[in-house]
Amino acid sequence: MALIKNGTQVSDQWLVAADDTPVQADIPTIVSYKRFLAERETLVRSRAELGVKLVPGDDVSAIAADLPRLQVVALDFPKFTDGRSYSAARLLRQRYGFQGEVRATGDVLRDQYLFMKRAGFDAFQVKDGAEAQGWIEAMGELSHYYQPAADGTPAVWAQRRAIAAAE
Repeated sequence: MALIKNGTQVSDQWLVAADDTPVQADIPTIVSYKRFLAERETLVRSRAELGVKLVPGDDVSAIAADLPRLQVVALDFPKFTDGRSYSAARLLRQRYGFQGEVRATGDVLRDQYLFMKRAGFDAFQVKDGAEAQGWIEAMGELSHYYQPAADGTPAVWAQRRAIAAAE
């Protein structure tokens, strides 16, 4: 799998640990939501770099107090038609102010890139090769938006209003 961040394919330094795999202190690790809740104190105390992977239906509010100690929250799309992870990304960014990486994993499609970005995703785990290149190309297709969103890009109407106020 390729990891796309900031319009570039990058090396993924994160290990996604199975629930029965010991977590090593020197390797940036993403653990499941279930494991994080069960081992929260131990993981937060012992890890320098820690991430949590949520699947649709996991309660984002259950990890809200721990977000300042997390570097990555990976949100899974088991099927491209399951949009619950969009809501989780928006909650992470807007309600909880999460500044770390919000990563889309699973069945993510190039056509969904813009919607994911606007919801607050900033990293995308995609298939290698031509699909990764397609994702990179998708990142430059649109630059102006009519609706405000979690990515912080100002809407066109807000830009117009700011220009008019400055004149």
